[in-house]
Amino acid sequence: MANHPPYSLVLTYTEDPQQLVMQAVDSARLAPVLSGIMEVPFFLDVDEFKFDDELARQLGVAALNVIAAGRPDIKHCLALTQHPIDRPSEE
Repeated sequence: MANHPPYSLVLTYTEDPQQLVMQAVDSARLAPVLSGIMEVPFFLDVDEFKFDDELARQLGVAALNVIAAGRPDIKHCLALTQHPIDRPSEE
């Protein structure tokens, strides 16, 4: 098995062609670039920490919301359930 350094994931939306592009970047190389950049914490339930379908769904929703915040023209493309599927919205 190959030995890889810890990666960070960069997710980018491109317009031509319209797609999401993921890039795995060596975290140490990326750290200086990220200094002072906006962070969006994604909190995990420490009592039941596990990578499951709902966590993946919520992470995807959060990532797409952040991308749309910087590209308001694609906000109308988001058809996402913002709250966890297993419990109703608190709105």
